[in-house]
Amino acid sequence: MSEISQLSPQHVWQFFDKICSIPHPSKHEDQLAQFIVDWATAEGLSVKRDDIGNVIIKKPATSGMENRKGVVLQAHIDMVPQKNENTDHDFTVDPIRPYIDGEWVTADGTTLGADNGMGMATCLAVLAATDIEHGPLEVLLTIDEEAGMTGAFGLKEGWLDGEILLNTDSEQEGEIYMGCAGGVDTAIDFTLERETLGEGYVGKTLQIKGLKGGHSGVDIHTGRANANKLLGRFLAGHAEELGLRLLSIRGGTLRNAIPREAFANLAVPTENTDKLAALFSHFEALLQQELGAVETSIALAVLDLNIEEQALTSDVQNRIIATINACPNGVIRMSDDIKGVVETSLNLGVITTEENTMTLLCLIRSLDDSGRSYVESMLRSLSALAGSEVTFSGAYPGWKPNPDSEIMHVFRDTYKDIYGRVPDIMVIHAGLECGLFKEPYPNMDMISFGPTIKFPHSPDEKVNIATVGLFWEQMIAMLKAIPVKA
Repeated sequence: MSEISQLSPQHVWQFFDKICSIPHPSKHEDQLAQFIVDWATAEGLSVKRDDIGNVIIKKPATSGMENRKGVVLQAHIDMVPQKNENTDHDFTVDPIRPYIDGEWVTADGTTLGADNGMGMATCLAVLAATDIEHGPLEVLLTIDEEAGMTGAFGLKEGWLDGEILLNTDSEQEGEIYMGCAGGVDTAIDFTLERETLGEGYVGKTLQIKGLKGGHSGVDIHTGRANANKLLGRFLAGHAEELGLRLLSIRGGTLRNAIPREAFANLAVPTENTDKLAALFSHFEALLQQELGAVETSIALAVLDLNIEEQALTSDVQNRIIATINACPNGVIRMSDDIKGVVETSLNLGVITTEENTMTLLCLIRSLDDSGRSYVESMLRSLSALAGSEVTFSGAYPGWKPNPDSEIMHVFRDTYKDIYGRVPDIMVIHAGLECGLFKEPYPNMDMISFGPTIKFPHSPDEKVNIATVGLFWEQMIAMLKAIPVKA
């Protein structure tokens, strides 16, 4: 066990330490899911996996609590796999390496997986506990939340008995969430045409690194730069001037993470190599001036490259660069109804290049279906002008706030009794699974809460140690305060 296993509450941190030791990026959760199934079986709990792979564990009520409403504790098994460029880590094989950094726990060069591993650890600690009062209890652990919400989409009616769901996927202690944004994935595809270069070119790679990245929902309003957009900006401003010929572009790794790095392989006329280096250096200084208050480690470089492929034709190159530069990104609109909350946003998360295709992957988020439709229409128009093909997939609904939620009022009153203040009732600009759970379980009363987690979906991810204790304290108090059945 690592040093974090000695933190308090110890059972929660021991489970989280174990979770870190078992690889579980999205699409690769089976090893961790099997560990949980085996553990629950050994504990004498009722456990099963549904057809899609979700894990469902049931625990009877403690003595005297049998008349309480049934509660479902919910978390997702998978984590976002992001690492620094110089970190040697295979998320499908290697364990996460957590360590204590002052008041926080973070990881060595990778995402930590506190999103949603800390919630999952807390759910398992409740199941393991023998000194917590609770009514009929179920734990639902879904798969693939970060890469498509496959588990939530596949959850069927009849698998759960509870009337109340406590989602543990929120990331700010002192805030209780009762609504979230919906979203849809977008792919803009270019068919590539290539041609052989003439004499007099040398290969170069434009490299943008050192950005903070982060969650494309909860961090989208923070002013963090998008590496894909910065690269498009430079190419739009100087490709023609320098006579650049584009070979390929790659940037970002996940559509729901703000891209931290981007790279363009290109050919430049030999006589313009010094000018390219000077302009890219000037661009770095300009970005440091513009973004330095937020992006403190911006690093741009021009690297040598052996040209081993044909260049894109000028027409295709121009259309791609224009599209990346013109693509909307960031906050589209703030909410008029909920102060300080983003209503609609777009993240140009990933750019990939194959031999004959280049793809731009975006994630649209919106609290309002009409806002999502508006951004979809902008991308359709942009794609039409660019002569590319756009497709939308994986749409998931938002979670509409219910001001009459009984469990929201119970949490608010319980929190006030413990701490002497009322928690903030919030809507989050991120995709929680609650909106999808409402389809098979329309009458289930839901809230979301959790400890403070900063910079999820990036290698800077960290969880505040003290708030894990508060989260545990709140969970115990909530389970004791669950109302009796009607």
